[in-house]
Amino acid sequence: MHEDCPAPARTTPGPTTASASAPPTGPPAGHSATTTERGSFCLARCTCGWTGPARRSRDRARTDAAEHLATP
Repeated sequence: MHEDCPAPARTTPGPTTASASAPPTGPPAGHSATTTERGSFCLARCTCGWTGPARRSRDRARTDAAEHLATP
């Protein structure tokens, strides 16, 4: 007879506190990037007018958007 091991206990992380010297982690003001599909391609777009290259990889298009948001 096969017995399953009990599932490990799940813990929730405690509240995090931001230090006063930490830079803001959100996107710059006026920027909000999304991905859009066009046929078999996916591309990243931002509300500031920036558009990333068309990619077959959705993951790479999301990375393009994240890199755009990270640049000042």
